[in-house]
Amino acid sequence: MGFSDARYDVNLSILFTELPLLERPAAAAAAGFTAVELWWPWVDAPVPEQAELDALRTALNEAGTQLVGLNFYAGQLPGPDRGALSIPGEESEKFRANIDVAADFAQSLGCTALNALYGNRVDGVSPEEQDALALENLQLAARAAHRVGATLLIEALNAPESPKCPIVSAPKAIEIVDKVNESTGLGNAKFLMDLYHLSMNGEDLHEAIDRYTAKTGHVQIADNPGRSYPGTGELDFTDLLDRLGKAGYDGWIGLEYKPTGPSASSFEWLPAPLRAAKH
Repeated sequence: MGFSDARYDVNLSILFTELPLLERPAAAAAAGFTAVELWWPWVDAPVPEQAELDALRTALNEAGTQLVGLNFYAGQLPGPDRGALSIPGEESEKFRANIDVAADFAQSLGCTALNALYGNRVDGVSPEEQDALALENLQLAARAAHRVGATLLIEALNAPESPKCPIVSAPKAIEIVDKVNESTGLGNAKFLMDLYHLSMNGEDLHEAIDRYTAKTGHVQIADNPGRSYPGTGELDFTDLLDRLGKAGYDGWIGLEYKPTGPSASSFEWLPAPLRAAKH
């Protein structure tokens, strides 16, 4: 896999947000994409009304877009919440209530990647207590993902933008991946390698790719600085995607960047024939 033969999908929770949620799949299809991913769309409803789930499923199917990645409930993204599963009390309870709802929704659309975001550190609770809660919830999520034939993704964010998040490096995320796999015996936890976040952390992207691709289940990209589309910053995505391919990665490349104008105009860097899943 290299730049010209990668499989690209669009994150509809950061792109096409100028449109209502149910109009975004058709807009992505009109831009030439056949695959999309989503953060949990209902930030205040870990268990939304069935009609809302059905409406989103219909919008995705009618647009001809395949859902290839979905976050479990994680609060408001992007924003100060940035995860829920390690936060005692209401947020953790919301995460648990969402687990089977998200897994079943993913299964109904053939989606096989579910991302579970750690929560921020909170006052009055020890890191050890939060980490123990996180492992319990990740075990539940891994079992639900296994039930529907999906991978559980664990992502590293970046310290400048998420200073209270404890998972802000590739090695730390890999440590959590290994703990989940060891404790469940399922082996379905994988690393979500977001090259923007790793770059913001100052990590060596070549080293991260070489060391962790074998444990990677999904890749997301945005340029740095600015978190916009490739070519607006300093990252060499031709080099990085070629390196991923040589390291054995052949999965999806999620476009998780902020457009600088209308979303439909932010794909000029990617030739139209490369936007569809089959090319």
